[in-house]
Amino acid sequence: MTEQQIKQEILKLAKEHDALILAHNYQRDEIQDIADVTGDSLALSIAASKTDKKVIVFCGVHFMAESAAVLAPDKIVLLPDQGAGCPMADMVTPEALQTMREEYPEAPVVAYVNTSAETKALSDICCTSANAVKVVNSLPDQEVILIPDRNLGNYIASHVDKTCHLWPGFCPVHDQLHLKQVQACREEHPDAVCLAHPECPPEVLESVDHILSTGGMLEYVRNSSEKKFIIATERGILCQLRKDNPDKEFFFPEYEFICEDMKKITLEQLLTCLQTMQPQITVPEEVSVAARRSLERMLAIPRD
Repeated sequence: MTEQQIKQEILKLAKEHDALILAHNYQRDEIQDIADVTGDSLALSIAASKTDKKVIVFCGVHFMAESAAVLAPDKIVLLPDQGAGCPMADMVTPEALQTMREEYPEAPVVAYVNTSAETKALSDICCTSANAVKVVNSLPDQEVILIPDRNLGNYIASHVDKTCHLWPGFCPVHDQLHLKQVQACREEHPDAVCLAHPECPPEVLESVDHILSTGGMLEYVRNSSEKKFIIATERGILCQLRKDNPDKEFFFPEYEFICEDMKKITLEQLLTCLQTMQPQITVPEEVSVAARRSLERMLAIPRD
């Protein structure tokens, strides 16, 4: 089958199964092109929680599909490649988190959505990079535990008047970006506005013009009168950036910026997933109920 034939068959099966196809902005271009909704973690969580479709096909990584299953327990949730995981999410376990909770018993746990459903179930509220500061500021407590990304945690801590206890996790893709790579790109493109994701190291964040979530970057560029931008996040965002802004230029630091897990899902896998209605992602009821509470508390807070 040609790529176009595969796409046509995917759309046909999606209609037959009453399926909503969600794709994260870091997915392959061809996956984003065929999705019903593309967006960052928060936008896709909202879409999953509100859809009236019977089936959700999540083109992302495992924790995202789990979140969809938690927020829409009456839906069938499919993940075309069950091996698409998140190294950062794996850096915190429920057992280790429970130990940290015992160390700081008065501090609520704010869990980045890049965590397993079991970890979310042990947390008090979730956040994404789009609403993290608002989430932490919404809590009456004067100290919080932030898991699992130390870089996002440092960013939050610099914007709130609270004591923040950080988990030592990180995103392997964002965390390895060096300041000198950003500086070199800025020297090459001195008239470009530089945007970075808060998962980047603190020294990088201190050097850029704006620190934004994936969705925040898309919105900023869309509304900006500037024509050139340096983007410090996973390169999959370029697909939507170019669609929204055909008259603007985008540059990346000399750095790979590719999440292998986000690139695992192919059109062929998406087709097979809809043909077989597998792999299906489910979450045990007792875990789902507790994790849903944390996610719904997050969704009740407006994003920037």
